[in-house]
Amino acid sequence: MAKVKMVKRCGWASNELNIPYHDEEWGVPVHDEHRWFEMLILEGAQAGLSWDTVLKKRARYREVFDGFDPAMVARYDKKKVKALLADPGIIRNRLKVAATIGNAKAFLAVQKEFGSFDAYVWQFVGGQPKRNAWKVHRGLPAKTAESDALSKDLERRGFRFVGSTICYAFMQATGMVNDHLVDCFRYAAVEASRG
Repeated sequence: MAKVKMVKRCGWASNELNIPYHDEEWGVPVHDEHRWFEMLILEGAQAGLSWDTVLKKRARYREVFDGFDPAMVARYDKKKVKALLADPGIIRNRLKVAATIGNAKAFLAVQKEFGSFDAYVWQFVGGQPKRNAWKVHRGLPAKTAESDALSKDLERRGFRFVGSTICYAFMQATGMVNDHLVDCFRYAAVEASRG
């Protein structure tokens, strides 16, 4: 009988929701504007909840938030907000829904100033993903000097639900930092995707 090769993953990737997310998305450098907006909104929506809750609702978020098109979201009116707050497929938090619309407007302002959100956000790590080399999950910080700086600048620009801890999770998810453990099979793959 052939031996089944066990794949070593980061410890948090442990179920049918977060294993595919870990294996295909988490830590891969992002350069797509809609993806930036999606991750910014979803990381803020996660505040106080588990990431698995967000992953369960992500498909519906994509539907009701027009594929995370910031130009569309920025134009949402009271009628749309009422419909969103009645939708059990998303996190029905009035403050988070309002922040999503406000963040869309702030996102568009950043795009106008910098040419793209991508150009703006990568400056917080010097234009390249920060390479970490963690051996155990408990060594990972909840926030860093870079996430503090990003959080402060986003807040100054009118973004909400962008505290430093949320920003660090956002940076991890979008590949601004590689926080896969060094013995995780994705560590080398993410390193190869840099640039």
